[in-house]
Amino acid sequence: MTSSRIIVFDLDGTLVDTAPDLISALNHMLVREGMPPVEFPAARNMIGAGVRKLIERGLEIDGRVTSAADITRLTNDFIDYYAEHIADASRPFEGLDEALDQLAADGYRFAVCTNKLEWLAKLLLDKLDMTKRFSAICGGDTFGVAKPDPVILRQTVAMAGAQMAGAIMVGDAGPDVGVARRAGIPVIGVEFGYTDVPIAELKPDRLIGHMRDLPAAVESLSAVQAPR
Repeated sequence: MTSSRIIVFDLDGTLVDTAPDLISALNHMLVREGMPPVEFPAARNMIGAGVRKLIERGLEIDGRVTSAADITRLTNDFIDYYAEHIADASRPFEGLDEALDQLAADGYRFAVCTNKLEWLAKLLLDKLDMTKRFSAICGGDTFGVAKPDPVILRQTVAMAGAQMAGAIMVGDAGPDVGVARRAGIPVIGVEFGYTDVPIAELKPDRLIGHMRDLPAAVESLSAVQAPR
């Protein structure tokens, strides 16, 4: 095995359960604007399309019609508040550290490809002492494109010093499956993330319900990818 083989992870809902702090920031903003907070179960699946979309969805629940300028103002305010509370309750999903240890021992390197702003992704991973795990951490603003555009995935892999051949994507939602398909690599879907469409319906190449199952899923895909 060589260290050129890479596993590329989505962040929110895949590596880290960020919903508590994202929803807390959303509700802080909504209450400040004189609107009722959103319920956690409803808000959880609103995550994943970026901050601006999260705010738009939060406003839609109350039927609020807001101008683009107001959305921009609220987005900036949200980011300021969220950055201060980014790791208050966000934690890696159970079993992640052990899975990464095993995969690293098997010769894999890791990268993050998220639609979160790059500086917020790096701030979160710094706060959780996870940054050293990854050869590259790229966000929706790093290359000027976001998932499912395959450019972001290809450039993330290149920045990590790896090749697309043998690369594997891991994610929890449509943009992750879409970017992998468009880039021509296999994708592992996680069932514990944030998505309004059940990940199983998106037909990833492998599906896992716990991070303990990740190494076996990677091994099975690598066996299929291996040259014969």
